[in-house]
Amino acid sequence: MFKTIHSAAQRPNARKWLAAAAGLAIAAASAVNPAQAQETIKVGVLHSLSGTMAISETTLKDTVLFMIDEQNKKGGINGKKLEAVVVDPASNWPLFAEKARELISKDKVSVVFGCWTSVSRKSVLPVFKELNSILFYPVQYEGEESERNVFYTGAAPNQQAIPAVDYLMSKDGGSVKRWVLAGTDYVYPRTTNKILEAYLIAKGVKKEDIMINYTPFGHSDWQTIVSDIKKFGSAGKKTGVVSTINGDANVPFYKELGNQGIKATDIPVVAFSVGEEELAGLDTKPLLGHLAAWNYFQSVKSPGNTEFIKRWQAFTKNPKRVTNDPMEATVIGFNMWVKAVEKVKSTDADKVIDALPGIEAANLTGGTSKMLANHHITKPVFVGEIRADGQLDVVWKTKGLVPGDAWTDYLPGSKDLESDWVKLKCGNYNKVTKKCGGQAS
Repeated sequence: MFKTIHSAAQRPNARKWLAAAAGLAIAAASAVNPAQAQETIKVGVLHSLSGTMAISETTLKDTVLFMIDEQNKKGGINGKKLEAVVVDPASNWPLFAEKARELISKDKVSVVFGCWTSVSRKSVLPVFKELNSILFYPVQYEGEESERNVFYTGAAPNQQAIPAVDYLMSKDGGSVKRWVLAGTDYVYPRTTNKILEAYLIAKGVKKEDIMINYTPFGHSDWQTIVSDIKKFGSAGKKTGVVSTINGDANVPFYKELGNQGIKATDIPVVAFSVGEEELAGLDTKPLLGHLAAWNYFQSVKSPGNTEFIKRWQAFTKNPKRVTNDPMEATVIGFNMWVKAVEKVKSTDADKVIDALPGIEAANLTGGTSKMLANHHITKPVFVGEIRADGQLDVVWKTKGLVPGDAWTDYLPGSKDLESDWVKLKCGNYNKVTKKCGGQAS
């Protein structure tokens, strides 16, 4: 058959006919949106599956695969099945940018779900802006950012860090007067702690009652640092630790707290990077009574959550597999993206970006989250106490959902900024100068 076609192509008339047909085919193809021309809609998964962050990020990769599987069982989106393209940036921040470019340019994905640390998000930002693609970022972060190409389904500081401090300050939280801000040395902890320090000082806390410490990624020698925390907490004022320690460094940190006999009743620790997934691999004895501030806990009772856990464990074929906050943020973001694509009947980035603000999706704790004009979402806030089984009991929660703030009210350079990609088409509009700071679309 191929030979026949080949020999026909040698004849002049046949060559002309084939050329004309090819021209028509090219013209027809060029008239179709490339994203729509695909047999499947490709979804990028950009999470570390090796290195120091794999302890946290592997689960988010599995979450995206789970959501794709569920969506395909419903028939896909607009009649097309979804296909995951998974890459491993290996906790290497420059590699995140390289892998993001590969996903968008080579693999032609329509959207990317990925990153955990702010340093990885900062690494990929220029790529998403240059290639005009979409990133859903599912982890709590330091704020001070709003990008057209990014949708932040994790918490801003006003949705975790500040409520956690408010709780510790309260009578129920122990009326903490002295503060240790302990973090891993990168963007998120440094910026969050800068915000928290300004917030504490605004609340009347003296500078000498605030201790700040940073350690590198994967840090394992915690003896001196924990000893310093213990000493700082022995000044006769109730002391609390706000932990922005990330990744597998949490393991030796909590072990050392136990080694030095620091109990939650003495110096409570509230963390934003220790959830059910991390606790599942830890000896929980040193952690009992310590706290975590998140927007979701597996232990929260709701029909939607119970059903989700059941389906998740069936998908992973592991009846003990836990759920956690960044998972829920991934689920919310995924469902919002699906709704936007269905709404505009296209995966075209510009159309989807414009469609996302205002879209709502159920969260797992019984409420409904909404995508805001600043590309952040509304969330409930929970403070949970760590149990022996690695789950968390809710000890405090907000009355309703809290809108995420892209810019904090507690830093001089931020309090005048507003993010609005619907009306203002700007991520950092200065309300005093009435000018966009350069992030306009």
